[in-house]
Amino acid sequence: MDGMNEGTQQGIVTRSTGSWYDVMKADGNMIRCRLRGRLKMAGSKATNPVAVGDRVVYRLEEGGSGGLIEEILDRKNYIIRKATKLSRQTHVIAANLDQAVLIVTLSYPRTSTGFIDRFLVTCEAYSIPARLVFNKYDLLTGEEELARLGALMDIYAEAGYPCISVSATHGTRLDDFDRLLKEKVSLLAGHSGVGKSALVNAIEPALNLKVREISRVHKKGRHTTTFAEMFSLENGGRIIDTPGIKEFGLVDFEAWELCHYFPEMRRFFNLCRYDNCTHFNEPACRVKEEVERGRISMERYENYLNMLLGEDVMK
Repeated sequence: MDGMNEGTQQGIVTRSTGSWYDVMKADGNMIRCRLRGRLKMAGSKATNPVAVGDRVVYRLEEGGSGGLIEEILDRKNYIIRKATKLSRQTHVIAANLDQAVLIVTLSYPRTSTGFIDRFLVTCEAYSIPARLVFNKYDLLTGEEELARLGALMDIYAEAGYPCISVSATHGTRLDDFDRLLKEKVSLLAGHSGVGKSALVNAIEPALNLKVREISRVHKKGRHTTTFAEMFSLENGGRIIDTPGIKEFGLVDFEAWELCHYFPEMRRFFNLCRYDNCTHFNEPACRVKEEVERGRISMERYENYLNMLLGEDVMK
């Protein structure tokens, strides 16, 4: 087995709380581990050397019931956020994911398409398939709201992202949500208050994840999750529940690379006059032509330009 020496075992990190890690053993039981000093990854830009979802090699500590993590096995992928708004450091949210699922609400709280698109760009950059779940369908009572939902689902489905609309409180299409997570390791993300915990509780009541109400004054969620944590589901899946995430950040990429992370633009950028076209103000740009023809969403294109020009699209 990879990385195994005499007296060591493999496990999966399910929770990180400061200097201690909960590791799920091969038999499904948990052991608390700390990190061997030499593994603190000197020179890394990440603030955390070990993330939820990491496969690790550990050994039992002498005279204690805990373990000592000796090796972090290679990750198939990972996803990050900025450690702080102005910092160049990053925080690894989770590793070894089959998919990332963004929970979106059109109101109470509102999820902007700027936030959605930055999340999707981050997933594309780190090779993680992404899906969108539009929650609180029951709150969309007017024709205008329902039309907006339909338009957004069409935009993202055409860009290559599977979408479903659900209601945790009314039980609408929860079977679809359950199937989405079945036998996969899924990151669940979204603003605080979009209903991540309520959705999980609706399909897996035994987990009884903490749910808090939306602030009536600010119409925003209050944080219920303070750190990422992995939970096992009866359908064979595992979810990694995350705090309400405000910042996603790409690190060390060139401006002309950004369009590579928009699937609907990728189809056309080799047809531009210039190989390093940024699709902003260059002549003979095929991507801009497709936007004008309505084959690429104007809203997605405007969010692309906001990212390209460094404007804040996270609100």
